[in-house]
Amino acid sequence: MSRYWRVYKLFWTSSLQRELEFRANFIAKIFQNLVWIVFFLTIVLVIYSNTDSVAGWNRGDAFVLAATVFLLGSASTAFFFSLMEIPEQVRRGTLDFVVTKPIDSQFWVSLRRFNFDQIGAIIAGLTMLVFGVVTSHHSVTLVGVVFFAVLFCAAVVLYNSFVTMLMTLGIWLVRVDNLWVLGETVQQIARYPIDMYRPGVKLLLTYYLPLAFIATIPASQLVREPDLRSVAIGVAWAIGLFIVARRYWRFAMVHYSSASS
Repeated sequence: MSRYWRVYKLFWTSSLQRELEFRANFIAKIFQNLVWIVFFLTIVLVIYSNTDSVAGWNRGDAFVLAATVFLLGSASTAFFFSLMEIPEQVRRGTLDFVVTKPIDSQFWVSLRRFNFDQIGAIIAGLTMLVFGVVTSHHSVTLVGVVFFAVLFCAAVVLYNSFVTMLMTLGIWLVRVDNLWVLGETVQQIARYPIDMYRPGVKLLLTYYLPLAFIATIPASQLVREPDLRSVAIGVAWAIGLFIVARRYWRFAMVHYSSASS
């Protein structure tokens, strides 16, 4: 474990050096993230300019939900950005060098690059989250905060396990570069409260396609009564999908052919 920690610190160092080499690009990305935050806020404000509640979620609740989705996307892009490079690595043949290294290949392709320009977005997302909690007019408990933190971490694992399996398809679909768009689609769906759907669809998106655990259920721990059962189910989904993604990656590595073959 200590060896992997040392390797990960080297990943951070090299990622920082890379960002410092292209400072103008770094600043442009930060500005782009700020634009996205404004876009998120504008959507919420437009919706609630004509109504006080959507499926039982007031404007403050909606800010908490939007902030949860935004934080999920920012954290995933910051810590797991290198997942997006798998198809390109397959096409260029650089994945050959990864699988021959004396280190776990999934660890390498998942954490190789840290995206420092997302740090500002994460701070802004946390600010939006606090603002939403304050304006939601719900009393927040320590238990709710802890449950939110646990479910948010589970959501990150859940979402990035899905993205791992999605991008691993690039080993076979070499010419497809925009697999990541499907991951973005999941975030687009998750930004709306699951409560707005009919009971059958809500059941489907909660227990069979766990999109509710991406944002709605974590956010509800702050703006509703904390629910231990939801936390247990969310953690179970995260662990289960992580195991599936792990096994799928190993299956892909067994069937991976070198770019030169």
